[in-house]
Amino acid sequence: MLMGDKWKVLIVRDLLTGTKRFGELKKSLNGVSQKVLTQHLRAMEKNGLITRKVYAQVPPKVEYTLTDVGQSLKQVHDAMLEWGKAYKLKKEY
Repeated sequence: MLMGDKWKVLIVRDLLTGTKRFGELKKSLNGVSQKVLTQHLRAMEKNGLITRKVYAQVPPKVEYTLTDVGQSLKQVHDAMLEWGKAYKLKKEY
């Protein structure tokens, strides 16, 4: 499943603002384990949603970026965000 998981949606959310390192993603995704984040990033890379760039340095530096296919999820993300705002307003009344 390409996006059927809360962590993948949140990873896309974070990467929509630009390239991130593993530690930045882990910190932003409060509650995700290193193992789960690694599994999701690998799956998303395999499915063509993100690219992974490894720099040959010590300590290792790895960056994740959305591909064009991943960027195309912005419309879906924005629609979900707008729906959430509208639902929250209706719920408050």
